[in-house]
Amino acid sequence: MKTTARVKNVREVVIDLLLQIEKNQAYSNLLLNQAIKQHQVTQKDIGLLTEIVYGTIQRKLTLDYFIAPYIQKQKKLDDWVRVLLRMTVYQMHYLDRVPDRAAIFEAVEIAKRRGHKGISSMVNGVLRSLQREGFRSLEEIQDPVERVAVETSFPTWMVERWTTQYGLEETRKLCEETLLPPVPTARVNCSSTSIEEVSKKLEDEGIHVKPGVLSEDAIMIEKGNFANTNAFKQGLLTIQDESSMLVGRAVSPKKDDLILDSCAAPGGKTTHISELLHHTGKVISVDLHDHKVKLINEQVTRLHLTNVETLVMDSRKLAEKYEDETFDKILVDAPCSGLGVIRRKPDIKYQKDEKDIESLASIQYRILEAIAPLLKKGGTLIYSTCTMDQEENDQVVKKFLLSHTNFERDTSLLERLPEKIRGNAEHNGAQIQILPHHFGTDGFFISSLRKQV
Repeated sequence: MKTTARVKNVREVVIDLLLQIEKNQAYSNLLLNQAIKQHQVTQKDIGLLTEIVYGTIQRKLTLDYFIAPYIQKQKKLDDWVRVLLRMTVYQMHYLDRVPDRAAIFEAVEIAKRRGHKGISSMVNGVLRSLQREGFRSLEEIQDPVERVAVETSFPTWMVERWTTQYGLEETRKLCEETLLPPVPTARVNCSSTSIEEVSKKLEDEGIHVKPGVLSEDAIMIEKGNFANTNAFKQGLLTIQDESSMLVGRAVSPKKDDLILDSCAAPGGKTTHISELLHHTGKVISVDLHDHKVKLINEQVTRLHLTNVETLVMDSRKLAEKYEDETFDKILVDAPCSGLGVIRRKPDIKYQKDEKDIESLASIQYRILEAIAPLLKKGGTLIYSTCTMDQEENDQVVKKFLLSHTNFERDTSLLERLPEKIRGNAEHNGAQIQILPHHFGTDGFFISSLRKQV
């Protein structure tokens, strides 16, 4: 007699996903899409699956704080049991639409199937105690830095660094903002259409949008999915965060410019620069990995751009291919810790440590140093990252300027960016640091340097 495998329910899929993310340090967004296809998760369950996965990751340290008093006597807790407790406590504390009794029942049933009676009894006891006694107050934490860390579920070392760099209150705000879901935004391809035209096309497809809050090229989605629209397939828009869109404006392409994008994948900034050139000039788009350059080429093809040339190469070795003073403008959107995009990839905050930041800052500096001779005199070099840590941002720029006296800060940067930046973001005229709570966007750093004539 032929037997069929039991179909896993949503919460069992959640456990498998969370275990994979923890053990393999795999990105949650990629695994989530794979799991939905693999387990044929129904449309009505995709929302719940996504909510529990992202929510449990985002709040992991807070959930551990709530659970800790009830598992202190356990000699050793299997990883899957800890994950089961976390995801259930997340539902109990943060999801109004899931009744406690339903969440607890599901957890106990999963514990019976995965473990034995002792484990299911323990899981039931912990969850019933939390339901009965309530969640302990975060006010019990006396140290203010540690309280922010637990409250917003960030590693303490990260909160300590940012408190030193931005102050405690600003750090609290940026950490709290990362717990909110990002608003989907797209950049309109203004070389071939307008925001008004694209908005109408999207409305006709049932996608409700409004203008962005920060970038003049942006639209925000109110209902629907950009990626499934004809407008996207026809190359009329690109999915991109608003703070990232500012980089193209900072580069400020002019007719017939030859521009280098030295760390270009997946191609959002390359294609924006290309669009702003309005079919003139050329963008040389470079990345170290062949599979990532393929992503750039896919975007270039979809957007019908003809002035982009891609290259697989280590940007630190570009002097072997190009002569000094070849490019009118250069963008170094450097590899970084990515801490500015935690809202989209919450697992990042548990995967990084201080040594990573130190190592990345060294790589960022070496890229700047290698690229600098390729810029023409009088040209601008834009250095950007999608992170918020000053060691990767302002300190890299300062170090570069100290050893490259033929470069200076370009104080005209703010003239190329939206007026509202001046009153709401950290800036000194030649560089800006956007924190997530400033505009509800990703955290981002942009600095403009000019090569002296």
